[in-house]
Amino acid sequence: MTTSRRPLEGVRVLDLTRVMSGPFCTAMLADLGAEVMKIEMPGFGEEGRHFAPHVNGESTYFALLNRGKQSVTVNLKAPDGVAIVRDLARRADVLVENFRPGVMQRLGLAPSELQALNPRLICASISGFGQESPFADWPAFDLVIQAMSGIMSLTGERQGRATAVGESIADIATGMFAAWGIAVALYDRERTGVGRAIDVAMLDSMFSMLLTSLSRRLFTDQPVGRVGNRHPETYPVDAFATATGDIVLVGFSDVVVRRIGEAIGRPDLADDPRFRTNRDRNIHEAALHGIIAAWAGGRTREEAIARLQRADVPAAPVWTLDDVLASGHVAARNLLRPGHNAKLGDIRLVPQPVRFSNDPAVAPMRAPTLGEDTEAVLRRELALDAARIAALRAAKTI
Repeated sequence: MTTSRRPLEGVRVLDLTRVMSGPFCTAMLADLGAEVMKIEMPGFGEEGRHFAPHVNGESTYFALLNRGKQSVTVNLKAPDGVAIVRDLARRADVLVENFRPGVMQRLGLAPSELQALNPRLICASISGFGQESPFADWPAFDLVIQAMSGIMSLTGERQGRATAVGESIADIATGMFAAWGIAVALYDRERTGVGRAIDVAMLDSMFSMLLTSLSRRLFTDQPVGRVGNRHPETYPVDAFATATGDIVLVGFSDVVVRRIGEAIGRPDLADDPRFRTNRDRNIHEAALHGIIAAWAGGRTREEAIARLQRADVPAAPVWTLDDVLASGHVAARNLLRPGHNAKLGDIRLVPQPVRFSNDPAVAPMRAPTLGEDTEAVLRRELALDAARIAALRAAKTI
């Protein structure tokens, strides 16, 4: 059974976000059917349009993050531009912004002012440190938040320098939390008829995800720090080199450790006094690592994984991005969807990954060029005629 309606169809979103955390949030909403009107500066666009790589003059980074949206150019430095946003907010269900705290207030677009015009409006504010923080005025980028949240101090080899995660994890996580908060606020509005203001901070988002380290730091006297590829509490959960590439295995219990011993030809391993309990295995980590590493190093990656999996030990290859793309999983799960951009042509986009039952087939998503939808949105939403639109364009308001 299929339905012709996506979960957020009919929800109007006014998107004042830039770069990554905010655009990731609103892209998730667009994926599920929301009508997202992205406000950008005339001529320049939002900063993300200037991020590499560029193909045919168009940022592919921007295209991935702004799939399914409409681009409307409005100069927020002009009073008439602010008035346009206020008028659009009257008809919107959600407004999302990620300016520094205080900017929306200075523009006359504070949540309290907009909700006075439209009590049903949900206003989501994304920032580095939240609307109230001793660091509220600090500029916030993904690397800044990774550095300050503690995750960098936990990432890397034991004796190495703190290392950033290899993707913009703080931006992405914050965007997901913001989308989750908006979905909750939409549900709450169905019961109350009133919108909410939502305050989402990047540092809060990353901090709330450090559960393993916080469980140690808050409840024990044990130190926390970098441990490389191993799990900070459980051993052997680690990476090992084979003759043809690295693998990981997860020995998360005494039972699985016994299976590891059987897989590597050491059935005595689990009965060795050094390795009987997780505490023992942590104390004698170097010895246990050496035994498994010696076995893995004498086999190909495929052979090692096959032996471990036959013994019901969780194990997997360490893949490159190219490996993932070629694996068959991406195609089976439909993780790449067809899209289009006026400059890039037909492209592949990466929508949010949650699958809903009875989802309709979705037409290819469009990644908008700068200002591509300005006139159409102003005509449809605000009923502006050609003369008014021409006057706004002449004044460089749009």
